[in-house]
Amino acid sequence: MNRGTNLDGPILSIWAHPDDETYLAGGLMAAAADAGTRVVCVSATAGEHGTPDPVAWPPERLGRLRRWDSAAAMSVLGVDDHRFLGFTDGGLATVDPATGAAAVQALIEEVAPATILTFAPHGITFHPDHITVSRWVTDAWCRTGCRARLLHAVPEAAHHADFAEDYERWGIYMSDERPVPVAADDLAVHLRLEGALLDRKLAALHAMASQTRPAVELMGEERYAEQAAVEAFIEVVPS
Repeated sequence: MNRGTNLDGPILSIWAHPDDETYLAGGLMAAAADAGTRVVCVSATAGEHGTPDPVAWPPERLGRLRRWDSAAAMSVLGVDDHRFLGFTDGGLATVDPATGAAAVQALIEEVAPATILTFAPHGITFHPDHITVSRWVTDAWCRTGCRARLLHAVPEAAHHADFAEDYERWGIYMSDERPVPVAADDLAVHLRLEGALLDRKLAALHAMASQTRPAVELMGEERYAEQAAVEAFIEVVPS
């Protein structure tokens, strides 16, 4: 059952690295774009350090590839406004928090979104870049009067339980901590993709093969598709 997926626009979708947005909100953004809603997607970095082989893939080369990959993925999803903030991959936690929040605030003031999508405070995987982007977005949202609806990506409980062992084998977590899953009834947005929309999200993910191929090979095409099929968000209530 899908819940809360007809989001008001414009939508501002803000993440740390190219592929974050497609894993966590690719179906949601594609559906919104199909409905004629403006979607602005933002990556804080180009993901230029996202490789286990930095000799073969130095940052300049990998960053260039990931920008190409993300352009292809956004084309598949129907998102024609994708921006990079130009911060260093892996270094967001060292950026002055006021600088990061100001960059996001400028986006909010320009785009005037009705809906903002980003990470929950745990960043799903406890990646420091993910956690930092969540803080920047939340701070900027507060500074601009909490006028937009702020949605945080979270693991849905039943889906997470089904794939917990896969995530451990995949090695997605950057901490000994694990995110607390959220029951379906407590979600503001709960999307289960199928048919053409799921195929479209998978095509976008496959376009970013430098990042997604290892997971596909580890899990197999069918299992990988099943884990990509669910997107879940909670709504942040202004304090």
